[in-house]
Amino acid sequence: MTAQTRETVQRLLHALATGEDAAALFAEKVDWRLDWPEEGHPAVPWIRPRGTREEAAAHFRELRAHHVPEKDASQVHRVLVDGQDAVVLATIAQTVRATGREYTAHCALHLTVENGVITRYHVYEDSLSVATALTASPSH
Repeated sequence: MTAQTRETVQRLLHALATGEDAAALFAEKVDWRLDWPEEGHPAVPWIRPRGTREEAAAHFRELRAHHVPEKDASQVHRVLVDGQDAVVLATIAQTVRATGREYTAHCALHLTVENGVITRYHVYEDSLSVATALTASPSH
């Protein structure tokens, strides 16, 4: 069980880093939570309630559309696995396409893997850094 969880998490991290189809790793129904109010934030359109593989795919497409992939400097610091559960400790370092602003946000990702697919996706991040980068004036 732990090996399958670790392998699935590594595949997810690889997909996120390369822009591959991360949603293919998710179950049809997903316990999805982002560390934001339920209604999300108007400046951050990809952050809103989700619950299906299709909605996960939309999330990752929207996330890529709002950032400059060549400037992604995100780093995974540690992956902790205990049975079906995993915690990823990371730093998100992105550049917002619309504003040109860079941001860095520490985050923790809590995943549950069942039968080789992700059934829980909970993200805890520095949401203020993200919202500020999206609402700032474009860089010149």
